[in-house]
Amino acid sequence: MEHIHQLTHNLNKEKIIFIICGLLCLTPWVSPPVALLGGILIAQFFDNPFATYSHAAVSYLLQFAVVGLGFGMDLSLAIQSGKTGFVYTVASIFSTILLGLFLGKLFKTERKTSFLISSGTAICGGSAIAALAPVVQSKEKQTSIALGIIFVLNAVALFVFPIIGKYFSLSQNQFGLWCAIAIHDTSSVVGAANKYGPEALQVATTVKLMRALWIIPIAVASAFAFNSQSKKIKIPYFIGLFVLAMIASSYIPTVATIAPFVVAIAKITLTLTLFLIGTGLSRAVLKSVGFKPLLQGLLLWITVSAIALYAILNFVV
Repeated sequence: MEHIHQLTHNLNKEKIIFIICGLLCLTPWVSPPVALLGGILIAQFFDNPFATYSHAAVSYLLQFAVVGLGFGMDLSLAIQSGKTGFVYTVASIFSTILLGLFLGKLFKTERKTSFLISSGTAICGGSAIAALAPVVQSKEKQTSIALGIIFVLNAVALFVFPIIGKYFSLSQNQFGLWCAIAIHDTSSVVGAANKYGPEALQVATTVKLMRALWIIPIAVASAFAFNSQSKKIKIPYFIGLFVLAMIASSYIPTVATIAPFVVAIAKITLTLTLFLIGTGLSRAVLKSVGFKPLLQGLLLWITVSAIALYAILNFVV
């Protein structure tokens, strides 16, 4: 009886700590990187008491944040960013997947795990893995390993990329493009770019969402490559809402008036989303990754980041 009482007490304590930290993420005192770090630290000491709900909430909160940020985007600049990023997008997606599969063979990583790591790095991180896992019919462990690697590297990128950007004196346009190409998840792309500046945020978000659309053709191709009968392809419909938000804020005066408030709420939502993502990086998740798949993901990410940075420094203003 005493054991049950102690367990209940600890659970209530965890809930209180979790709720307080979540509420702090809604204040201006906590930035997206701090929220992510806070979530990771909490995950090392106790389990997320709302794990089922927060895991489901992350996807919806991120989509809401991205659409909300669309109200702060200039349509003409977004179109220009899309044109600039298109060539880099196509070249980087296919070269990243091919390089990732080569490294997978080199390290003898299981085929489906290797493909998910490569695709997550090439397109849009966890979203790509979640969309492609049912198509290639991967096992739960294969999917979990790929997601764990992507989320760990995302956390690193959110802190490291702004520092590297400052070191190389990247313009906001250059940094936004580099983020969109080299950081896996949309959440970390937006978080890092937002820290760097408003133009970087616009470029990064536009190019990253354009990359996310490649989930569809890659999913179709992977179904053939893995002889899969699955027809489950998750189409990122929220990208259409992002485009509509840009159009509305650019051409409808009433919408333009309230746009700053919507953008402010979207940024707060992004901070909370990164906190929830951080709480999913528990010690158990980190241990389950495995050395060889992690090495594959790390080398692939470093190579793609370095090549993209070199190209942007020399060919993009």
